[in-house]
Amino acid sequence: MAIEIKEEFAVAAPIARVWDFLVDPKQVVNCMPGAQLDEVVDAENFLGRVSVKLGAVGASYKGKVRFVRVDETEREVEMSAQGREAGGGTAKAKITTRLTETDGGTDVCFEAKIDLTGKIIQVGRGMIKGVSHQLFEQFAAQAKTQLEVAPPTEEGASSMPPVVPAASNEIRVLPLLLQTLTAAISRFVRKLFGRATPER
Repeated sequence: MAIEIKEEFAVAAPIARVWDFLVDPKQVVNCMPGAQLDEVVDAENFLGRVSVKLGAVGASYKGKVRFVRVDETEREVEMSAQGREAGGGTAKAKITTRLTETDGGTDVCFEAKIDLTGKIIQVGRGMIKGVSHQLFEQFAAQAKTQLEVAPPTEEGASSMPPVVPAASNEIRVLPLLLQTLTAAISRFVRKLFGRATPER
């Protein structure tokens, strides 16, 4: 199953600080629910795992991530990722993240092309994309918490705020499923009864 995802969020932090965060796998993984960094092989290759459970369907992928292109001038990073679960399913992804400087800070644009096989696809494309959106919002909220903290003023102190690991390494998918289903039902009802709010 092929899925394309595009997300973005704004951070009230200088683009240089957001860039340092983006190219540091330890910082990024600590903000990703369900993800774990196992080994930094070198500056471009990393080993890790991610676990997810959608209702009765669960999957735990173990694999590697590679920096394909890191363009500091354009503030753009391209990565490839691939993982395999014990049940035989696979996940492959090509991910591009771009930073754009704004008056209020930095815009982060994330695009991914993902190919999934195995039992996880039983839940359907729509549900996977809906849950992915909720998980990205969790990641964005955690990243903003890290990045929008004022840097220390003491001479010689690091400009990056300390890493605060996510509260749990386990993805809490049931609440996300409920949010996704509620949003889908709400859209359907508005469409059915013609109560959608007109655009202005």
